[in-house]
Amino acid sequence: MRSFLFTCLVLLTSLGQALAKAERPNVLFIAVDDMKDWVNCLGGYEGRVHTPNIDRLAKRGMLFTNAHCVSPKCAPSRAAIMTGLRPSTTGLYDNQHWWYPNFPNMVTMPMRFRQSGYSVAGAGKIFHHTAGNNPPRQWNEFKRLLFQDDPWFRGSKLNYPWTQHIPNPKGFPFSGVRGLPHENDWGVIPVADEELDDVKTADFALRFLEAKHDRPFFLACGLFRPHLPWYAPRRFFDLYPLANVVAPKSREEDLEDVPEAGKRFAAARRSDLNKIEKQGAKLRAVQAYLASISYADEQLGRVLDALESSEYNANTVIFFWSDHGWHLGEKQHWHKSTLWEEATRIPLIIATPQTKPAVCSQPVSLLDLYPTLLELCGISGDQKFDGLSLMPQLRAPETKRRPALIEFRKGNAAVRSARWRYIRYSDGSEELYDHKTDPNEWENLAAKKRHEPVKQRLAKWLPEKWAEPALPKNAFNFDPATYSWKRKDNGKIFQGEKPAR
Repeated sequence: MRSFLFTCLVLLTSLGQALAKAERPNVLFIAVDDMKDWVNCLGGYEGRVHTPNIDRLAKRGMLFTNAHCVSPKCAPSRAAIMTGLRPSTTGLYDNQHWWYPNFPNMVTMPMRFRQSGYSVAGAGKIFHHTAGNNPPRQWNEFKRLLFQDDPWFRGSKLNYPWTQHIPNPKGFPFSGVRGLPHENDWGVIPVADEELDDVKTADFALRFLEAKHDRPFFLACGLFRPHLPWYAPRRFFDLYPLANVVAPKSREEDLEDVPEAGKRFAAARRSDLNKIEKQGAKLRAVQAYLASISYADEQLGRVLDALESSEYNANTVIFFWSDHGWHLGEKQHWHKSTLWEEATRIPLIIATPQTKPAVCSQPVSLLDLYPTLLELCGISGDQKFDGLSLMPQLRAPETKRRPALIEFRKGNAAVRSARWRYIRYSDGSEELYDHKTDPNEWENLAAKKRHEPVKQRLAKWLPEKWAEPALPKNAFNFDPATYSWKRKDNGKIFQGEKPAR
């Protein structure tokens, strides 16, 4: 009798585990690149932004209105999101740092889901798009971004270090601005919609969602726009007549109260801004950025349509995020790579079967995505994260939360609370902005004695230790035949495997 009861108990336990596994939600993980808070539902742009699909997703899920990147640059931001660890923990501070050769045993988000029984697939730009940031062993299937709609890289394979650039194509510069590097170009190029990179990335997601899956899945869809160059079909430019385009507000004297370290960040790539302004092209540049946002929005809509018409719609968690923001002349800066609001505030939407649509104004970080996903999907373990799960806010959006921490290169960080932004640079210089009275961050209050308690309160969230920078790309030799890296200093080899085609 005891043996029979024990057998029944084992069977029931196995059945319960199988049911729990079967009921695990699917994950649709959607990224965009360089998209600041210029989406209609966030109101970051003074005019109207045509983002009906982002708005539609916001109505389905939780819109985080005070969400911030981990670092305002592609590789460190995405490495932090996908590992759950800050740059100050890993030393992955910049685009020249590969995470895989430096941390070959790191368990990334797709690896963790694969280990947990999920079918893991992806397309486009999720990690930074180089071989040392997106090893194929993480995925069951992955469609790489080939930059087919960029005339300089058409047909090349940017996942590999030996990519060769080709000469400027006929018609360059499509923007009409002389002297800009090719990546900063914009305009309409003669490429059919079906050949565009983001269309192909969305196509992969559509095919995946139309297929039959016998286990839960983690599907990552990485849209490249609105990353430069801002190439998009004509219809997206037509959404924004130049007469209606609004340039962001800026002040000529804005940097006068900014410390030298901040001025250096602002000055990077300023030559691009100067050329654009000198040639009277700023409104056209803003138009192109807006067009690229709407182009990405359309691809998001195609993926959402496919999900909603599939059998997986009722049991799929959706995460939508951008890796960082972008400056369009604010703080006399063009590009990302600063610790100000324009470079760090991003759209973040999470829609789940378990939680109700709402808006959360608490400060949150993209560092929080990994632990949140594990909790939503019932995946437990002892993996350590620098971020915190967003489940308390998903259940009750008014739940208070610690400030968001943003890092850029070793020793520089910003702390963003519900009201304040505090910046401390590696040389100890500071900035403090009150978003209640100064949403444009025009008045640096750090030197005001009355705000010393605010600075002290925010400074306690700064990193106590900063890891040494990880070895840069040029510290390794990469062998494409075996997909392995050999360190130049001691000959140690990190073995990978050949990438999926």
